[in-house]
Amino acid sequence: MKFLLAILLTGTIAFLAGLRMEWWSIAVVAFLVGLLLPQAIFRSFLAGFVGIFILWAVLAFWVDNANAGALSGEIAELFKLGNSSVLLILITAFIGGIVGGFAAMAGSSLRPFKLRR
Repeated sequence: MKFLLAILLTGTIAFLAGLRMEWWSIAVVAFLVGLLLPQAIFRSFLAGFVGIFILWAVLAFWVDNANAGALSGEIAELFKLGNSSVLLILITAFIGGIVGGFAAMAGSSLRPFKLRR
C-alpha cells in the first residue's frame, strides 16, 4: 500500500510542482517522498522511477498529440531513432524515471536503518 501511495504522491506532487517550478523539481519531490514514506531503498527507487516515468510519458504523449507528432518526429530523426515518436517518448520517460528513482533512493537512504523496512 505504501508503494502505491508513494507512486501516486510522487507523480501528483511532481506534476503540481512542475506547473510553477523547473523540470528538476521532480527530483526534489521524489526525494521528499522517499524521505517521508518509510520503505526499503529498492522499493523507494522503484516508486520514484515509476511515478516520474508515468508522469513524463503522459506529458510527452500529450505534447506530441498537441502538435500531431511533428516536433517529436523531427527530434527523433535528429537522434537517429527513425522518425519514431513513441521511442522518443519512452526514452524521455526513462530519463525522467531515472532522475526520480535516484532522488527517491537518496531520500530513503537518509532515514535511519531500522526505519527503512
